[in-house]
Amino acid sequence: MSRMVSASLHVEHLSMRFGGLLALNDLTFRAQAGQITAIIGPNGAGKTTLFNCLTGFYRAPVGRMRLTVGARDHYFLERMDAHRIARDAGVVRTFQNVRLFSTMSALENLVVAQHRDFSAAGRNPLAVLFGAPRHRRALKNALNWGRYWLNRVGLIEVADAAAGALPYGSQRRLEIARAMCARPTLLCLDEPAAGLNPRESHQLNELLLDIRQDHGVSMLLIEHDMSVVMQISDHIVVLDHGICIADGQPRYVRTDPAVIRAYLGETPSPETIKKVTPR
Repeated sequence: MSRMVSASLHVEHLSMRFGGLLALNDLTFRAQAGQITAIIGPNGAGKTTLFNCLTGFYRAPVGRMRLTVGARDHYFLERMDAHRIARDAGVVRTFQNVRLFSTMSALENLVVAQHRDFSAAGRNPLAVLFGAPRHRRALKNALNWGRYWLNRVGLIEVADAAAGALPYGSQRRLEIARAMCARPTLLCLDEPAAGLNPRESHQLNELLLDIRQDHGVSMLLIEHDMSVVMQISDHIVVLDHGICIADGQPRYVRTDPAVIRAYLGETPSPETIKKVTPR
């Protein structure tokens, strides 16, 4: 399978307020194409709010989110509706809580994720009903792509099993496979290691590194498991109370005093916030 087109993301001065709570405060960072960028921070730091803004669940009143796909295509996500962010810009996400179609088979979950291809192949309902050649080709391609990703995540043997009957770790891998079936330019993973045991976390690390290596997909990763973050991330952005307090490579971020204070429960003052220059 060929490499996919990856995207770079430039977030500039993004702010999001809920009543008196400033969830994101003048947030600026870059995520490079083909890299895994981790977004970390204590609970309430603004990580999921950022994902919701990127994917159109929230409309931030201030700031810019520019996605550059390939050499020429630019998308300003703050101007786009959620369905266009996924369909046109190729920003695809998973959720902290698994959201599979539990009564569908594992393979059916992956075919459904390719609805965009079916929409292009079967605009005429009669063509779908009577199995027009173009629709049959789209279905065959979707099944092959789904089987490819089931094999990549180690679930090909349970292709016909109901997704809801799979073990939790398998459901996590299936959700990533479903996201990849949509051919993302930017894959946003919300705590993919949540609830996994150490062996499963190690398998997740290998899977995400393989996806980056073989398909060149850019990833944003929200994760509390530091064994995952430090082992696979090319770049880390640390949030605390909606503010970026560190931004750089893992070996620099892990020793940053502002990061250590944030994880120990101390809110950094403006004078102590340190921006780590990516190296």
